[in-house]
This record gives sequence, structure tokens and C-alpha cells, in this order.
Amino acid sequence: MKLSEFRYELPESCIAQYPSDNRDESRMMVINRKTEKIEHKVFKDIINYYDEGDVLVFNNTKVFPARLFGNKEKTDAKIEVFLLRELNTEQRLWDVLVDPARKIRIGNKLYFGEDEDALVAEVIDNTTSRGRTLRFLYDGPYEKFKITLNKLGQTPLPKFINREVEAQDRERYQTIFAKYEGAVAAPTAGLHFSKHLLKRFEIKGIDFAEITLHVGLGNFRGVDVEDLTKHKMDSEQIRITEKAVEIVNNAKQNGKHVCAVGTTVMRTLESSVSTSGLLKEFEGWTNKFLFPHYEFSVPSRMVSNFHLPLSTTMMTVAAFTGYDLLMHAYQVGIKKGYRFGTYGDAMMIL
Repeated sequence: MKLSEFRYELPESCIAQYPSDNRDESRMMVINRKTEKIEHKVFKDIINYYDEGDVLVFNNTKVFPARLFGNKEKTDAKIEVFLLRELNTEQRLWDVLVDPARKIRIGNKLYFGEDEDALVAEVIDNTTSRGRTLRFLYDGPYEKFKITLNKLGQTPLPKFINREVEAQDRERYQTIFAKYEGAVAAPTAGLHFSKHLLKRFEIKGIDFAEITLHVGLGNFRGVDVEDLTKHKMDSEQIRITEKAVEIVNNAKQNGKHVCAVGTTVMRTLESSVSTSGLLKEFEGWTNKFLFPHYEFSVPSRMVSNFHLPLSTTMMTVAAFTGYDLLMHAYQVGIKKGYRFGTYGDAMMIL
């Protein structure tokens, strides 16, 4: 597959700038891969497609407020810092992206916040053209440092949401099953699930399994090669527990459906598979890149959002749905006024 095959015309008006009023009331396109039939539903109708013993797999990563705004010493120039990954808790070391990158050099000090919530960081390494390593100069206890960092940080909405971050984003840009902090972007397919909907699934006897993939910026980094086999995904930390393995494999062996909720779940499940196609326990890193014509082993169904052109997330959904069917579905979605992107509508692929 070629990168250019994933280019399509997406009107800016189709990109959702806000979430739906209620999590489970966004629209949902249902695609049947065998019949190629497309249905138009509301997300809470999803329960009608699952029976007792089927399994939904969620990503329980938690987004931290990763975007900081500060000033450079001496010049007072405004700087945006995006926290990517904590490297060392004792030394307060973080991998970050900075913007504008050309103005930041090793030894520069950056200032964030005021009074008791102020933080100072020193640039100690240039890792890439945009990346840096910062050391926060903070002598107090780690817990207090993290509280201050969380207060100063903004919810890291993607750039295509072209508005100021609002108070509601801190809650809505987080799934209801978020537990383990470490993501700089939300696993967006999970945003459609409400507590009420999960309770209805439980009553019906549908099981849940949780995996963890701490979503990094690599998930959204542009592909800069035409030949997709040459694209390298950034590594992201994943965890598949013994409990998740038991729930998923039990469903598979009993002929039940396993639904991957989102591309992050899909990549995690497919990163640790036995020769017999069953899920294996794993803790470590993955740079798995799923694009057509990948053969899936674990999930039989998938929930996703409508993704932007040329994105790796779109390529993963195309691998599962089938390229031609997905491209057709996206055109139907545009015509029918579906909302694309992080806060957009849902798609369920049967």
C-alpha cells in the first residue's frame, strides 16, 4: 500500500471541535465486512450487536495534562512544551517537544506558572530537531511536583481541534475506564462509552477486558514515506495482564466475539499473539504498525472513530475493514454529515 492511497478530501466542517452532549449519543456507522452493508445508528445501540459471553477490550491508559506554556529566560519568549515521557522521577527528567524548537538550546532555562505553582526547567539535551530533555529544578517531594505539573498542564487536545482548551475537556478527553497515567493522547474510540452503557452490557452478560497502551505522539506523527512498509512507528509502552489474556482467550475458544475498542487496543492485542492465534501476557514496548493487508489474529470486531486523511490510525482501520470498503464508508460519512476526529462519531466494524 502507498501513502497517497489514504488521501481523501475532508471538509474542515466535518472535523468535530466539541464532544457530543452525552458520551453514548454520538452517531455510529455500522459496517458489515461480509455483506458490505452500512447502517446508521446512535452509539448506545451498540449493545444490540453483542450477546452473552462476547468481550469488549478497552485501553485503560489515562491522559495527563501534557501541554505546558512558559517563557524562556532573558528574552521572555513564549514557549510551548509538550511532555512526552517521564524518564527519571528522582531527577525530574522528561522527554519533551518544544515549539518553537529553533530558539531552545542546551542550558536554557524555561519558566512556567507563578508563585507557589511556579516551575523552572533546564534544557539538558537535544534529542531530535524538535525534541529535548528537560530537568525540572524542583527540590520538594515528588507528589507535590506532580500536583504542580498537573495544575500547570493543559489537556493535550490535538491541533486539529482549533479552539481554546475548556474546563470540560479535562473530563471529556478521558475515558471512563482510565486508570494508569501515561498517555499524551486519548484512546478516542473509548470516549463513546458511558457508565450507564457499561452497566447495560454487564447486565446482558458481556465481558470486559482491559489492556494498557500509553498513547504517544507517534500515533499521530505524519508518515513521510510513500511505501508504507518503510514507515517506523514510535515505540509505545503496553501491558497485557494474565486476567485480560484469560478473558479474551476464553471468548475466542468458545466462538464468541472479541471487539477491540480502538486502534490502540488493536495494536496491543496483535503485538503479543501465540502461534495458535491466542493472546499472550506481555509487558514492554510495541511499535506494531497495522496497515492493509495485515491478517488479524485476535479481534473479530472493532470500534473506531472516523480518522483524518493520511493517518496511521486510518490505515489500521483500513487493514481490518478492507481498504475499498473503508474508503467508501468515509465518503458516505462525509455525505451524511458524520463528525470526524477525536471528538467525532463512531464506527463499528462487524
